[in-house]
Amino acid sequence: MKRRFLFAALMCSVLPAIAAVAPEDIARLGKDLTPVGADKLGNGKDIPAWKGGLPLDKTHKPGAFHADPFAADKPRFRITSANIAEHRSRLTDGQVALLQRFPDLYFEVYPTHRSASYPDYVYQAIKTNASRAELMKYGAGVTGATMSSPFPVPENGLEVLWNHTLRFRGHSMAYTAVASSVTQGGQRIDALREYEYFIQYSIPGAEPTDLDNKIFFLKRKTLAPAQLAGGITLVHETLDQVRSPRKSWIYVPGQRRLRRTPDLAYDTADSNTNSIRTVDQVDMFNGAPDYYDWELKGKREIYIPYNAYKVHQGTLKIDDILQDHHINPSLLRYEAHRVWVVEAKLRLGYSHRYSTRRYYVDEDSWSIIYAEEYDEEGKLWQVTEAHTINYYDVQLVYPTLEVTYDLESGRYYAEGLDNERGATIDFSQELDADDFSPNAIRREAVR
Repeated sequence: MKRRFLFAALMCSVLPAIAAVAPEDIARLGKDLTPVGADKLGNGKDIPAWKGGLPLDKTHKPGAFHADPFAADKPRFRITSANIAEHRSRLTDGQVALLQRFPDLYFEVYPTHRSASYPDYVYQAIKTNASRAELMKYGAGVTGATMSSPFPVPENGLEVLWNHTLRFRGHSMAYTAVASSVTQGGQRIDALREYEYFIQYSIPGAEPTDLDNKIFFLKRKTLAPAQLAGGITLVHETLDQVRSPRKSWIYVPGQRRLRRTPDLAYDTADSNTNSIRTVDQVDMFNGAPDYYDWELKGKREIYIPYNAYKVHQGTLKIDDILQDHHINPSLLRYEAHRVWVVEAKLRLGYSHRYSTRRYYVDEDSWSIIYAEEYDEEGKLWQVTEAHTINYYDVQLVYPTLEVTYDLESGRYYAEGLDNERGATIDFSQELDADDFSPNAIRREAVR
């Protein structure tokens, strides 16, 4: 491998632009590496070889819940607070802390299925990205990439992070779901929201120069409870997160105006989460990486939430899923997978409520599956899980449920609860950038 690195000690503050992947490494894609850059072979034990993932299902109705292709599987074993030592080498510090904090919690470990799959044009885009993508100075963004993850053979923590941020999420999507914060005593505060995304970064046929420094556009509208109904958040997410930070607006019905909000970033509290989650914890991590120094720790084999079709079903009620202290463990599925481990340390002179953050990134999808957040004294504070599925009607991996646990207070926050809505994410919506202009939101707000 020609691209060697010293990132175990290299600081983001002195990071230059880094050249594209060496030709011999690009040639490995689709051979000993999968088209996204994962190790194709298994481990000879419980992680199988990748054989293409789930195939496209053209008969699936857009927005319908996805049948569980692995429903016949039986758990191999259960991990509890009583047998942590037996499985410690394949558990993260956050998982251990969760089991110890909530003794009735457990992880059912199932056979591993490397189900992640993407369309062929996404694989081709990743290969093209590998030959021309570069980190911007200070890791502030990426040049020379479109459609999907830019660095299939990563050599530092920032490349892995941007692989997550720019992973393929379809072209546009719309859904309605409940987000709920649960108190230590088990009381719930629910918010019903409508989400619409247009992913400019993944426009078919687009060149990097066509992106206008945009990754995606987001509109999030609150439908309930009544006192919050009609509130709208509009986001224009940028590719160079430091030179041109995201643009965001908020419409508050009582004020009857759409106003710019410059603080929708970093550790600003995410609205309606009871201050459990910060804005940059949405989608496990989002936004500018400049507050932290990012170190690639390497790869590990661990048990992670995966193929979460059981909790994805429309026949479930939210009461079936949310328990007093955690998600109902009988509805969750864990499998052995390889992950990239990235650690972020708060840079000197910067302020954020998390001093250290650790991320576990699925090698087959570039999705962050686990996030662990530490306070300024180095104590583990929060753990977030992404329960992903392969949406095989469009062939992409995306969370059906994200859960953030506050270990200190015993509270938790769950997002993506679309089970009672009669439909899940619809990737067939025909949206474009014009639907996300401030004027379009103003017109919608007054209707």
